[in-house]
Amino acid sequence: MGPGLSERLAAVEERIHVACARSGRRREEITLLAVTKTFPAEVILEAYAAGLREFGENYVQEFERKAPQVRQLEGARFHLIGHLQSNKSRRAAELFDVVQTVDTVKLARRLDAPGRALEVMIEVKLSPEEAKAGCAVEELPALVEAIRACPNLRLAGLMTMPPWSEDAERSRPCFRRLRELARAHGIAGLSMGMSHDLEVAVEEGATVVRVGTALFGERTRRD
Repeated sequence: MGPGLSERLAAVEERIHVACARSGRRREEITLLAVTKTFPAEVILEAYAAGLREFGENYVQEFERKAPQVRQLEGARFHLIGHLQSNKSRRAAELFDVVQTVDTVKLARRLDAPGRALEVMIEVKLSPEEAKAGCAVEELPALVEAIRACPNLRLAGLMTMPPWSEDAERSRPCFRRLRELARAHGIAGLSMGMSHDLEVAVEEGATVVRVGTALFGERTRRD
C-alpha cells in the first residue's frame, strides 16, 4: 500500500519549501492548488480535512455533480482550470470562485454577465502544440483591457501549460516568458507548474502551482 494523502502532501510541501529556499522566496507567496478533477467529492473532503483549501477542476459538468457535497466547506475555493466553452460560461460563473482559463474577450464578457464577483486568470498559449488552448501573446493586451473593463471580474493573474516533457527544465523558458508578460501588464499572479515541474515554476515566480498526481496518484478515468 502506497503513502496516504497526508504523507504525499508533506512531500509536496517539502518540495515547495526547498524550491523557495533555493530562489529566496517565502512559502506564503505560493498557493498550492489541489487538482481534484476526475476524483470523487470524497477526495476533496479528505484533502480539506488535511488542510488544503484551493481546489482545481477541469469540467463544469463534473464539478456540478460534486458541488452539493463540497460547496459548504468554509474557506474552500474552487478554480476552473480546464478549457471553458462559452455556452457553459454562465454556469461556470455560478459554480466557481476562480476561472483560470479565460482566453477570449467574448468569454470574459459572458463570465461578467451574470453579475457575480469572479476572480479570473488569462490562459496564455506559449506552446506550439495545437491541442493547447489559450490567448495568443499578441492578443493579450486587448484581453487584459477588456477584463479590466468588466465590473464583476477581477484579473488575478496569467496561467499557462508548457509543452509536456519529463524534463522539468524544458518548462523554464515558458514560465519565464509568462512572468515577463505578467510584469509588462502589471499583473501579480502566475499559475504555472504541476506535479513534475513545480520546483522550476516556483523558481520562476509562480504564485499558484497546480498539483494533482503528486497528491492523489494517477488518474485512471474521468468521473
